[in-house]
Amino acid sequence: MRFVILTLAALATGSTLYAGDTWPQFRGPDANGYSDAKKLPLVWSADKGVVWKTPIHDRGWSSPVVWKDQIWLTTATADGKKLYALCVNRDSGKVVHDIHVFDVEKPEKIAAMNSYASPTGAIEEGRVYVHFGTYGTACLDTANGKILWTRRDLNCDHHEGAGSSVTLVDNLLVFNVDGRDVQYVVALEKATGKTVWKTDRSVNFNNVTPDLRKCYSTPIVAKNGDQRQLISVGPRATMGYDIPTGKEIWKVTYGGWSIAPRPVYRDGILYMISAYINPELWAVRTDGKGDVTSTHILWKNGKGMPSRPSPILVGDLLFVVSSEGFVSCLEAKTGELVWKERLGSKFSASPIHVAGRIYFFDESSVTRVIEPGRQFELLATNKLDGEEMMATPAVVGNSLIVRTGKHLYRIDP
Repeated sequence: MRFVILTLAALATGSTLYAGDTWPQFRGPDANGYSDAKKLPLVWSADKGVVWKTPIHDRGWSSPVVWKDQIWLTTATADGKKLYALCVNRDSGKVVHDIHVFDVEKPEKIAAMNSYASPTGAIEEGRVYVHFGTYGTACLDTANGKILWTRRDLNCDHHEGAGSSVTLVDNLLVFNVDGRDVQYVVALEKATGKTVWKTDRSVNFNNVTPDLRKCYSTPIVAKNGDQRQLISVGPRATMGYDIPTGKEIWKVTYGGWSIAPRPVYRDGILYMISAYINPELWAVRTDGKGDVTSTHILWKNGKGMPSRPSPILVGDLLFVVSSEGFVSCLEAKTGELVWKERLGSKFSASPIHVAGRIYFFDESSVTRVIEPGRQFELLATNKLDGEEMMATPAVVGNSLIVRTGKHLYRIDP
């Protein structure tokens, strides 16, 4: 009877029956770092709480995506000439598929902190979509690893390597292509890989140095009244697009570029980072038309904001961790600082909120867990083996799926 009730509820809401068993994209089901898990490990170490630890060959910073018993991620050789998609069994940690997806004859040079497999893919029932920026995008059958379609013609000059991840919405696979040379958002038919729409950024780049035209953020889907929008942070401007057509609805402009954090959204307000150097957090109303820079920005805060980790919104508070390790708690309505504390050294991974806690992951595989409130309260500090950690973990069931420089971990309570 319980199964029947759950099935009917899932059909009625249009949501998946296995919501607790999926982490389908970068930052989770709603792209905001939230999980509905009721229990997650609070304390662990290399010797405690680790269910399995699986070596991952070569190098990559894409986050794991999960569908039921499958965990998918990408990796690449250090020289960028071979690109792979891997599937790990969630129960055993065994590598089920190791697929050589693309060869690259002449890879571009990348930043030392980046990899050739940094964009995070997306997964749904029967299909996983992997993305390597200018080097290609592919759809794979999750049952057998067969490559169903590829696109290798959506190219740009990333200059320091790719970073933008993909977004699934309706029948579309959407991603940003923001390089030194071209800047656009593209939507592919997810069944075939064919282009449905491609919209150039409506920014005049004529007098902008090429290095200041690139960007690394990932689009989100936001509902504003009866209308859903695709919101995409880009170089020099953030735009809201009509999902079926790609038509631009609104934009806000700024001077920033190379922006990496994925924005968060709630109740008609977008919270976004507007620059990589001297980053600012902006709160923007999304109910406008045209250029709304002078009318729809509610507040800005440029003190201790992140250049790489994404913000997280809990109740009426925003939490951000700067790349230098300072965590700030802000009033979501005003942007005013509630408290600020130093948590550690350097951060690139984005925080997650689960079971009434926020988890912050630094680049040396140390995780700090805090109580999300108006006073700073550190609950736990957990360290793995000291490998690099740049990828944002996933949450499925009561497990934390953590990717470090050389391994994938499953950590349970």
